[in-house]
Amino acid sequence: MDEKDLVAALTARGETVATAESLTAGLVCATLARVPGASAVLRGGLVVYATELKAVLAGVSAELLAEHGAVHPEVAAQLAEGAREKCGATWGLGLTGVAGPSAQDGVAPGTVHVGLAGPGTRTVRTLALDGDRDLIRTESVLAAFALLGEHLA
Repeated sequence: MDEKDLVAALTARGETVATAESLTAGLVCATLARVPGASAVLRGGLVVYATELKAVLAGVSAELLAEHGAVHPEVAAQLAEGAREKCGATWGLGLTGVAGPSAQDGVAPGTVHVGLAGPGTRTVRTLALDGDRDLIRTESVLAAFALLGEHLA
C-alpha cells in the first residue's frame, strides 16, 4: 500500500497514525503529509535519531537500549507503542536500523526493524536491505507502509 492508499484507508476507517523514527528521521511522516487530506489521519511523529531520545521521548526501556543497543526488534516495537501513546493515535509505527555506510554497534548496514502497534496488534518486521543510505531509508518507509497496510486490508 502506498501513502495515498494508506491515507484513504485510514480515513475510511476513522483511524489515525503516528511514528517514532530513527534511521528515517521523519521521512515516514513527511511522505504521508504529501498526500492531500493527510491531516485527518496523521497525528504526528517523534524523530528519535539519538539513542537516549528513544527512551526520553518515545518511552523505550533504557535497560533494553543499554543491553541490546538501539537497533533491535524490541526497540522497534516499543517505538511503535510510544508513538501511538504519546501522539494519541490508533496506530503507531516505529523504525530503527542502520542506513550505513558503516555498521552501528556491530549491526550491519541495511538491518532495519519496523514495529507496528495498534488495536490488538504488536508486531515487528526485520529487513536486510541492500543499497546506499537513501535507498535503505526509502525502502524502510515503504516497508512501514506495507506493514500498516496489511493490518488495514
